Amino acid sequence: MNQVPTKIIPAGGKWSTKIRRGKKLTFTALGEGANLSILLYNADDTTERYNMPDTLKAQHTAHLTTGNVLMSDNGRVLASIIDDSLGWHDTISGYATRLMIDERFGKTSYQNQRNDWYRSGEENFAVELFRNGLTNRDLTPVVNLFSKVYCEDDGSLHFVPGHAKTGETITLRTEMDVIIILSNTPNPLDPSASYPSVSVEVTVTDAAPLEEDDTCVNHRPENRRAFENTWEYVVLTKGGTN
Repeated sequence: MNQVPTKIIPAGGKWSTKIRRGKKLTFTALGEGANLSILLYNADDTTERYNMPDTLKAQHTAHLTTGNVLMSDNGRVLASIIDDSLGWHDTISGYATRLMIDERFGKTSYQNQRNDWYRSGEENFAVELFRNGLTNRDLTPVVNLFSKVYCEDDGSLHFVPGHAKTGETITLRTEMDVIIILSNTPNPLDPSASYPSVSVEVTVTDAAPLEEDDTCVNHRPENRRAFENTWEYVVLTKGGTN
């Protein structure tokens, strides 16, 4: 019996792994108000990683949904969004720091609360970066899956409570071999008075071969150019076809 590889990221939890090209990663919110922060790196050359400014500028957007891609700082596609039940995922508010968590929810520590202490994205990412041979200097802007943050004309940022309902999903397709780092910690703009306790399920399956009419490839001319850069890189470094 074949089982779908599944990982549950509990509230406050973290996880990182290498994912080969051509996989589908489906993230499912197991409660209302989920927020899962993600980082992406080229598994073969970690100096190449998700680039937030290029991703948003090239696609003329400040948030991500179906058809959008996560571009690297080399103008290639690390992953693309092939399915999304929400229509909006935050790219601009970053991750929660230790100071933010302490000020909002009160100071906790492993020594006093054991596994019930309140983790921050800052600490979770530091641990997982180290496990992958990286340091805090390699920390980049994140994508906050399941969160909606919008910007007014005056530059103020606004978090939308209750944006993600139980069962909401988003599916990424890996276009390169990547390292993905996840932190299930609060969005820094979430005004909730209690530390979130929403788990997120991650499943990994094989993606279907790319078709010429692929939504992500054809979303914008800049997307196609980034895919072409990616296909060339894959052919030159891995051999075979794109």
